[in-house]
Amino acid sequence: MRVKKIIAVCLLGWCAATGAAAGARPDLLDSVKARGTLRVALEGTYPPFNFKDKKTGELAGFDVEFARALADKLGVKVEFVATEWVGILAGLQVGKYDAIVSEVTMTPKREAEFDFSQPYTYSTAQLILRKDDKSEYRDFASLKGKTVGVGQGSSYAETLNAVGGINVKTYVSAPLNLQDLANGRIDAALNDRLLVPYMMQEAKLPLRAAAAIGEAQRQGIPFKKNNPKFKAAVDAAITGMIRDGSYARMSRKWFGLDASRPPAQER
Repeated sequence: MRVKKIIAVCLLGWCAATGAAAGARPDLLDSVKARGTLRVALEGTYPPFNFKDKKTGELAGFDVEFARALADKLGVKVEFVATEWVGILAGLQVGKYDAIVSEVTMTPKREAEFDFSQPYTYSTAQLILRKDDKSEYRDFASLKGKTVGVGQGSSYAETLNAVGGINVKTYVSAPLNLQDLANGRIDAALNDRLLVPYMMQEAKLPLRAAAAIGEAQRQGIPFKKNNPKFKAAVDAAITGMIRDGSYARMSRKWFGLDASRPPAQER
């Protein structure tokens, strides 16, 4: 009987020690501040959000400026990690970086796997068609029977596949998508409306921006779950940028509008 009691006491002590050790894991904010850097993943090939400047070779774009301003408000420096989109969330899961600032849409599936900041951009999906195509698509269902090009691993691919009856073709880059559209290999392309004007200007192809379709989407900063101090600090930083006008200046520089609110509420 005594032996059983001793074993029971030992087991209880081990469980308590294990629980204490697990609870002692520092919040991400503490780790970031101790290190002095915020490790941020982004694609680096997604202009005007994030890309390498052709002249300087340095990262540029809205997300880059936003991430630098965010790190500054947290009192640390930013360290960028350029990562292909198809593996960017998996890299976050295994701790290759602290957070992602690369227009990650806040879907229920992603929110089940990661915690997110408050949204820092709002946008909608927009169709791109050939100039000689006068079709008018008003919703996703109207694309049934068509072949639509989207980014590989994007939320748009998930949305179109969920509709059903649409032939979804994925691409690793927007230029390849638009080139196939111009050459008649697909019927339409679908991308973020904040990106479309820049894409069209750079592509110089016989294409036209068509209707924006679907509900407004929220883009946030994902990070590992159970880091409440980090979330509170990041949310406070985003709110601060919106209130002091620095967010609007960055947004208008790259998009020509303030993307901090849903399209119907743009200022």
